[in-house]
Amino acid sequence: MSTVKPVNGTRLKNSFHLAGCLWVLLLAGGSALADQSIADQYPGSLLYSKPVEVIPHVWSAIGATAPPDYKNAGHNNNLSFIVTDEGVVVMNSGASYLLAKALHDEIRKVTSQPVKFVFNENAQGHAMLGNGYWLEQGASIIAHRVAATEFGKSGATSLQSTVRVNQDQAAGTTVVLPNETFKERRVLELGGVRIEALWLGPAHSHGDVVLWLPEQKLVISGDMAFHERLLPVFPDTDTAAWLKTWEKFEDLGALYVIPGHGHPTNMAQVRRYTRDYLVFLRSAVQALLDDGEDLQAAYEIDQSRYSHLHTFKELAAKNAGRVFEQMEFE
Repeated sequence: MSTVKPVNGTRLKNSFHLAGCLWVLLLAGGSALADQSIADQYPGSLLYSKPVEVIPHVWSAIGATAPPDYKNAGHNNNLSFIVTDEGVVVMNSGASYLLAKALHDEIRKVTSQPVKFVFNENAQGHAMLGNGYWLEQGASIIAHRVAATEFGKSGATSLQSTVRVNQDQAAGTTVVLPNETFKERRVLELGGVRIEALWLGPAHSHGDVVLWLPEQKLVISGDMAFHERLLPVFPDTDTAAWLKTWEKFEDLGALYVIPGHGHPTNMAQVRRYTRDYLVFLRSAVQALLDDGEDLQAAYEIDQSRYSHLHTFKELAAKNAGRVFEQMEFE
């Protein structure tokens, strides 16, 4: 990889557009690039895969779309970064101190610019447990205030899980809270690039935020949007609210989407496997409730149209049960 030279805002916008069109054409088909038969796609690094340049100056290390394990070092979400001539912005600190360091090693191959800002997409461990490393590098760690509060409560449990799964790979990992929070919007103007961190409303988990680059029409969606793997419905996921928030997400008008899990793609793909899946599941559950059916019937909903997605076996029945339990009281 060559070192990125400083560029002005106009050149940056033009180069974003030209290369980005190629990615949208390539990835419109969705999951063809994913291969879960490979336990580690980047031997020699804790990262599951080597970062790829999605459009010029925006990179992402695509995580495994499987549950976290020792082979993938807990790198089962996307770790993305934006390079400008005034510094680097990272989305997600990583699931451990050493995983954050592995990402930084790759950033240094791309640019000599320092990492100035790290955003945590939500309160999950793989979004926040690398905070300690980045704080040591002098970066400002930013999250939604709800996510920061939740991580203060759940961080110890997340750390215990990471240590159990990753063992020696979790060395140096501690619970470090963000040192800056925001409520709805945090805007950066860095090196000719406008980056907007947005909380659009309740979605997948506590304090979900997206990074929006309006001039490039690229969104790093975090867990707002899924494809290639089945989305999980957590006990505290509000699927009705998620669908309302999705409308604001669509209104951004993104041309390029780097989802929380899976390869970069376009809005049509994440709509199909996020919004449309939620609509399908809620409709099926509502039909059961109208017929007076019980929880067991929810577990038996035919979700085979989504069986090609990774983590389908682990999550499909569980998702249906949780949506049933939620909708009983809506």
